[in-house]
Amino acid sequence: MDISADKGISMGDMPQFSMEVNQALLKEDDDLLRQIFSQVFRHHHPDVANKVDVIFSLAQAWSLSESDGDFEMLEKRLEALKPDERILVASAFSQLLNLHNLTEEIVTARLEKAQRLGEVEQSTRSTNKSLQRLVNVNDVSPEEVHKALCNQNVELVFTAHPTQATRQSLLKKYSKIRSEMGRLHNTRMSPYERIECLEEIRSQIEAAWRTDEIRRKKPTPQDESRQGLTYFHETIYNGLPKFLRRIDTALSNIGQPRLPLDATPFTFGSWMGGDRDGNPFVTPQTTRDVVIGARISATDLLMNQIETLMFELSVWRASPELKAKAAEISAKQERENQVDTSSFIEGQKKAVHEIKFSCSSEPFRVVLSEIRDRLRVTRDVLHFATNHPTISLTEALREEPLAYSDPEELLDLLKLCYRSLHDTNDESMANSKLLDVIRQARTFGLHLCKLDIRQESTKHEEAMDAITKHLGLGSFKEWDEEKRMEFLLRELDNKRPLLPHDLPMSEEVADVINTFKMLAQLPFDSLGAYIISMAHTASDVLVVVLLQKECGVTSYLRVAPLFETLDDLEYAETAMRQLFSSSWYLNHIGGKQECMIGYSDSGKDAGRMAAAWGLYEVQEKLVKAADEFGVHMTLFHGRGGTVGRGGAPAHLAVLSQPPKTIKGTLRVTVQGEVMEQQFGEKEIAFRTMDLYTGAVLEATLAPISEPKPEWRETMKKMSEVSCEAYRSVVRGNEKFIDFFQSLTPVSELGKMNIGSRPAKRRAAGSIDTLRAIPWIFAWTQIRFHLPVWLGLGEALKKIVEDGGEKILSEMYQKWTFFRVTLDMLEMVFAKADPRIVKVYERHLVNKDLRNLADDLLDRFYQTESAMLQVMKHPGLLSSQSTAFLQQKLQLRAPYVAPLNILQVYCLKILRSVENGTPIQEVIPDYELTDKALALMSRGQNDPLVAAVEDTMIITMKGIAAGMQNTG
Repeated sequence: MDISADKGISMGDMPQFSMEVNQALLKEDDDLLRQIFSQVFRHHHPDVANKVDVIFSLAQAWSLSESDGDFEMLEKRLEALKPDERILVASAFSQLLNLHNLTEEIVTARLEKAQRLGEVEQSTRSTNKSLQRLVNVNDVSPEEVHKALCNQNVELVFTAHPTQATRQSLLKKYSKIRSEMGRLHNTRMSPYERIECLEEIRSQIEAAWRTDEIRRKKPTPQDESRQGLTYFHETIYNGLPKFLRRIDTALSNIGQPRLPLDATPFTFGSWMGGDRDGNPFVTPQTTRDVVIGARISATDLLMNQIETLMFELSVWRASPELKAKAAEISAKQERENQVDTSSFIEGQKKAVHEIKFSCSSEPFRVVLSEIRDRLRVTRDVLHFATNHPTISLTEALREEPLAYSDPEELLDLLKLCYRSLHDTNDESMANSKLLDVIRQARTFGLHLCKLDIRQESTKHEEAMDAITKHLGLGSFKEWDEEKRMEFLLRELDNKRPLLPHDLPMSEEVADVINTFKMLAQLPFDSLGAYIISMAHTASDVLVVVLLQKECGVTSYLRVAPLFETLDDLEYAETAMRQLFSSSWYLNHIGGKQECMIGYSDSGKDAGRMAAAWGLYEVQEKLVKAADEFGVHMTLFHGRGGTVGRGGAPAHLAVLSQPPKTIKGTLRVTVQGEVMEQQFGEKEIAFRTMDLYTGAVLEATLAPISEPKPEWRETMKKMSEVSCEAYRSVVRGNEKFIDFFQSLTPVSELGKMNIGSRPAKRRAAGSIDTLRAIPWIFAWTQIRFHLPVWLGLGEALKKIVEDGGEKILSEMYQKWTFFRVTLDMLEMVFAKADPRIVKVYERHLVNKDLRNLADDLLDRFYQTESAMLQVMKHPGLLSSQSTAFLQQKLQLRAPYVAPLNILQVYCLKILRSVENGTPIQEVIPDYELTDKALALMSRGQNDPLVAAVEDTMIITMKGIAAGMQNTG
């Protein structure tokens, strides 16, 4: 689930005046940044600047007229460009799109702030509004609302899915531009200050322009983790306590006390450095590295907060309990000054105890200095462990007496300070900065975000097979499910070890075993769930539990099967019921189970409509099975940013889930570009937390009504028809793979270097082995979005032919799930452009495959028409509620079209070169100047080939920015 950059703020919640104001602001900011960029570009490239202006004007004219004549003029202008000019033009339009996206974020942030200031009407999608609705409309008692919020937990899990096309270096500069634009709009400035602000914006735009936007090498998993952690430093860590204060205020508005100190309505997880599914670069050492990196960040962030708190809590009055603790700490510090107790860091005591506080006049500072000093030692131990990769991190922390290995020690002291202030009637001080720090320490602890581990089920199967074969027990892989379950449960209950020390292991089996052994050496509070991708059966889960036992993991990670394909979704209930029927397993999980459902692979397998219904049904079945066994089920939604991978606005995505399947807990992946869209700016980060909290609370306490039986039957028929139509093309047409590979840049996407993992799980060249991200990415690049809509048109047509048009209209009007599904599809159709698809077809597809292209284009138009008929819309985005979105797409259109055309030219040239044609024959009569050579020599190939490759990569990044989605 994501707050899609296009659908994050529902304009249906906004008064007409407010919407018009924001449309004007968007246009004003877009014009300003484009004007500044044009000045920068003209300063550096005066010979090309006029060409960029002409190309933009032609693209603008075509976007408005949609005439073939305007499009031909645009094509001719772009075709006439020299190779070095194409790089500059592609870069210019790519940068302009990124700057335009900034303006959209700025306007969204301004709206958020204006709503909270009361300058415009507040959106109905906020935690405060949710609380008011629950109490005043749904008749939920305020006490029940308070209790639910205290127990609620939403965990957003940052993943390393390679969908962020923009380099981190550029994101940093865009962040500075966004900050300066915020100053420009929100600060009263003198004329001099305004000039200085505009100069800083120009400086950052120039710096972005002079930065190589292409990653010249793939990031490592450690790089990906570091990039993910920047959002904690910039928006999340300090933003969370502010958001929790707003919840306190919303609770106060319904007559309830603030959240208790231990409440964690929001937490964070990560897959970066833990997701080894198909990624050979994520090793056991990688996992150790990212855990240490996250703990160092957590320690630094918390230490900064503690030091700030020490300056604030200078008071002398304290409870007897706090005074006693301060005296105890002072005495201990005196003893440590005389005897060095540090086993890891020589001389640590001198650095730690440079400043002394009086336990009688500054008792709070004495207690807080103890926390600060121990955090310093903790950080030093972490750095020591980084430089000594063979030592156990858990043991290193435990063996150092001054280091923190358990965050509860630290929290106990902070709570003592909190109680003391209350005991002395200093509640205002207690509920100020100290409360924020306690909440940060409770939420982020010493780990910052819990690392999930993910691996494919077949890898565990191979490891267990190696063990059973070596022990002469037979082949685990050849056993049926009943025999596997019997063996696994017996071994789980057996106290003797199963894993032999002399087990011969292949490289893959060794990686699995060594991963589990590494987990045994890492602090438990740093670890989240163990996710089994491509899970099929109950034994897949028990294998992972047994491997943890055999490899020395003492505090077991909870195991969450990930059901991905349509067949796996249908079998998921059977697998979980089999697990719950085991008394050993039921006792092992302690009444809590997590299951992950995959939106990406299910959509690739069966098409979006069939996958959406399969996911809807499996949630109902999993929760029902868990309820029958007295188990609380937490569903983990593996959504991407695009609609093709399950993306949707957070609030609507939550409320469109089956009723009674969300019971106070929810986990959701935040992937790639969605991290920036949800947490790149503090106001939007606040909005992200607000949307999820309110939606989960409403889904828990006031679930929507059950869909009517006739609606369910209609969806079942649509699912079957759409799946058959989708698979008949993707799997049934023998020409489809060749068509897909020639029409789209799927084979060239790897050159972008936007992620550490390969595009395929295995080397075989089929749709099944291709990951969902490049599958969606490729179709998004050419603006056809085929995986999202293919099959839907046939399904709608079948229902209408059977007399069900009235039912479809009723479903759209009254069923949130169906309405959100079609609304997301409408947005996708608005982003698509069949005319651009025809350009790709004309230049890149062999004549014998063009009949397939024509057939798919016909299906596209038929599906769009059938969808609009059901929605009762005269055209795409024709309602008032989507006017702002329509304006966004119109403003982006003139930037995107030239990039698509340039991409086609680049693909055509590169494929000719790959087929043996010399580059000098493909691009004849080109004289390479020294200036052009410098621009074209950043790649590793012949300058001409490198120039074409660079231009192609830049167009990919630019189009991704224009679509505001990659995969």
